[in-house]
Order: sequence, then structure tokens, then C-alpha cells
Amino acid sequence: MDSLWKLLYLLEPAPLTLILTAVAVTFGSAFCALNYGKEMERNHDLSEASITLDKSQALMIPIMSSCSLLLMFYLFSSVSQLLTAFTAIASVSSLFFCLSPHVPIEVTFGLADPFVSRCCSKSFTRILGLLLLACTLTVASWLVSGHWILNNLLGISICIAFVSHVRLPNIKICAMLLVCLFVYDIFWVFFSERFFGANVMVSVATQQASNPVHTVANSLSLPGLQLITKKLELPVKIVFPRNLLGGASPDGSSADFMMLGLGDMAIPAMLLALVLCFDHRKSRETVNLLDLHSSKGHTYIWYALPGYAVGLVTALAAGILTHSPQPALLYLVPSTLGPVIFISWLRMELLELWEGTMPSFNDKARQIEV
Repeated sequence: MDSLWKLLYLLEPAPLTLILTAVAVTFGSAFCALNYGKEMERNHDLSEASITLDKSQALMIPIMSSCSLLLMFYLFSSVSQLLTAFTAIASVSSLFFCLSPHVPIEVTFGLADPFVSRCCSKSFTRILGLLLLACTLTVASWLVSGHWILNNLLGISICIAFVSHVRLPNIKICAMLLVCLFVYDIFWVFFSERFFGANVMVSVATQQASNPVHTVANSLSLPGLQLITKKLELPVKIVFPRNLLGGASPDGSSADFMMLGLGDMAIPAMLLALVLCFDHRKSRETVNLLDLHSSKGHTYIWYALPGYAVGLVTALAAGILTHSPQPALLYLVPSTLGPVIFISWLRMELLELWEGTMPSFNDKARQIEV
């Protein structure tokens, strides 16, 4: 009974906000990937910036992720400043990618006049230049303050950009990737301590990186050094303080954060993007947020998305009951991939989804070109 009472913590502001944010980001990433795929139909040059994973690449992701994890486990202090600089550049690019489609083409004061004739086959206008400056200033603000809200904003933009540019061709490759990452997550969370003397996943996830801005300011003896944070949480996860809006924590502590890795949103979002694109190609209808409730199309995502929410809640509940970190993909992979495979089998569309017989966006674009 006491254990069940502990689950009431899931109704506190911090876990509720984390769950809602993760579900919204996962859905939004899939929807943005669909729209970006449609944009690739109209602009062939955009397809050069995207990657469609094949079997060998899908198998290499867990291996390369494991190597990166070990590198950061043993050498994090040595490479943290370089990693922070790389992350800052990626954050500017990702934030610009997410916001640029929402910049109006026609604006006043002549800001729509291109001052760079062509950039990536698109006119680079003054308003886009201002947007790029705003994105740079946002990342600079994060480098100075290290505030968790800015960290989450940048992490969400990286997740959306990743899902839009890295694609899965079919459920076969998707299942292969998810199962491999399922094993990867379980090993590094539950069994790595037996081999490496510490929980590698938790150690890396909770380490803070040295701030290169603070290092430079300190070496130059610049004024206002005390305003620059010395350590940074990298935007490879979303974090929420447990005392958010006056909430409590299971052990009574209010000083720590709840966190969820970007991979626990991006990997399921790749599956959601795949089935959303599949439904779109089947229906050949214009998709927008107002017609997603239609029963004529886009139905697989409404099985996978609730499955993601259930899996995430289960992972958080398991963490509360066991008082130990949980590999989120242990719960998210079955709860998202399972419903999609089962429903497609009932509809006799499993083979079509499994082999990816539907033409890809790029294939369709090439057919139109020919």
C-alpha cells in the first residue's frame, strides 16, 4: 500500500510537466519530420542533408553510442569544453531549423529582401538573418546562465532537427534499431556497474560540462565573471526541478532535477514519423493539425503515441517504486512498436510496413523529375 501511495508523486508538477513535454515533443518531432519530408519533395537539395538509415547503419548506432558513452565516462573532463562548443553550434543550427519555417515570407520594412542571393537553394533574407542572430543570442544566454528552461528549449530543438533529418525506411529497420537500443539501454543502466565499477549511463547523464565561456572570461580577467556559470547541463536531456511550482519529491529533497534523455524522445519519435509518413502516403491528403483526428488517415500514430505515454509513465513509476534509475527504452520500445505491429497485422498491412514498399519522398521526387 505504501508503494501505491508513492505513485501519487506522478501527479506532482515536475513529473506531470515532464510527461506532457515528452509526449508533445515526440508528437511534434514526428509531425515536423512529415512536413520536412513534403518540403524535400519540392526541393531536391534538401534531401542531401537527410539520412535514411539502412541495416548496417541501424546496427552501428548502438555500437557507436556505446563507444561514445565510454569515452565520456572516462574522458569527460578532458573533452567537456570541446563537447560544449560543438553542442552550442548544433543548438544554433537546430533552433534555426525549427523556427525558420514559421518566419513570414512577406514582412514590412524591406526585411524580406535577400542580401545573400542563394543559400542552400533558398533566398537568405534579412529576417532570416535576424532569426539566426536571435538563435545565437539564445544559445549565448544558455552558455552564460545555464538555466534549465534554455537547456530544455535547445534540447527540444535538437530532438526535432534530428528526427527530421535521420529517417527510417520501414518497420523492419525500425524494429532492428529499437531492439538493439532496447538491449543497449538495459545493459548500460542495469549491468554496466558490474564491468566498469559504476553505472556508466547514470554517471554520464548526471555529469556537468565545464563552460568554455567561463574559462575564457577567467583567463582574460573579464568583469562580471561571477555572472557566468562555471558548469553546464548539456542539452542532451530535458530537466525539471523537483520543486517546480512548489512540488515535493519522494524522499523529501527539493534540490535535484528530474531528467529524460533526448534519445528517449527522439528514438520513439522516429517510429512515429515513419508511421505518420506511411499514413500520409496512403491517404495522399493534405495534413494539418486540424484534420489529424480524421479516421481516414494518420491512424497508426494514435496507437503509438498513447503507447509512448503509457511506457513513459510506467518507466517513471518503476523508478519511484525501485528507487533506482530505469532504462526508459525498456518500457518505451514495447509500448510503441508493439501496438503498431499488432494493428498493422490486423489490417493486413504489416508486410507493406515491414518492407517499406511505399515509395519514399525522395523516390517520388526522382520519379517526378524523370
